Amino acid sequence: MQFTEILKAIILGIVEGITEWLPISSTGHMILVNEFLQLNMSEAFKEMFFVVIQLGAIMAVVVLYWHKLMPVSFRRSTIRNETITLWLKILTACLPAAIIGLLYDDKIEAQFYNYQTVAVTLILYGILFIVIENRNANLKPTINKLSQITYKTALIIGIFQVLSLIPGTSRSGATIIGAILIGTSRTIAAEFTFFLAIPIMFGASLLKIFKFGLTFTHDELTILFTGMIVAFVVSLLAIKFLVGYIKGHDFKVFGWYRIILGVIVAIYFMV
Repeated sequence: MQFTEILKAIILGIVEGITEWLPISSTGHMILVNEFLQLNMSEAFKEMFFVVIQLGAIMAVVVLYWHKLMPVSFRRSTIRNETITLWLKILTACLPAAIIGLLYDDKIEAQFYNYQTVAVTLILYGILFIVIENRNANLKPTINKLSQITYKTALIIGIFQVLSLIPGTSRSGATIIGAILIGTSRTIAAEFTFFLAIPIMFGASLLKIFKFGLTFTHDELTILFTGMIVAFVVSLLAIKFLVGYIKGHDFKVFGWYRIILGVIVAIYFMV
């Protein structure tokens, strides 16, 4: 295998690790980067790679939030009922996207995985972020703890997550917008979004792996694990940055970034 292919996997892992958690669309960025930096692998492998690489990013959430996500206290040998309840709410929120994804994954991929869709959704949700943040500027959130998220609230956030099946939308962006609209604080909206990614991306990755087949060449495994490991390390930094950033800032900067990038993408490909 040429070193250049490993270097491409490293770059893609960096892009994934940054964009998975910031509300700027990881899938959209991966599609765009692939336009300029194509892996010299089969189309079937690349289709699987762009989804499964996200497992590395997901593991960063597990590591950083282990104390909130583990339903068993090994030190006290007790069950944490509040954590089990949190997981039930997470699974409730995952149901809409899981059902729609299973039913229409191939159709969505065939119809919307292109630069036109990415450009439109980048701009559209960028505008929404700015509008919603301006609207909420003087409003106080009513949900400031994870325990205050009800099953109804979780389901509503999950319905917003369905929007992220369209590339360029951003899974974190869609769920954060939905959570803020129904009164959730930015910090709790971001945390709950992180947690939602775990079952959704594990499920999506397993689905892609089974579709691809369980037989990998040495080169394919090298590329896949390189991307996942880099995505994991970069995600640790990206999550810490976002959590620190939103304690004193809103999401409008990401809205402007999306709009600018969307316009650049549209102009570049149209010309």
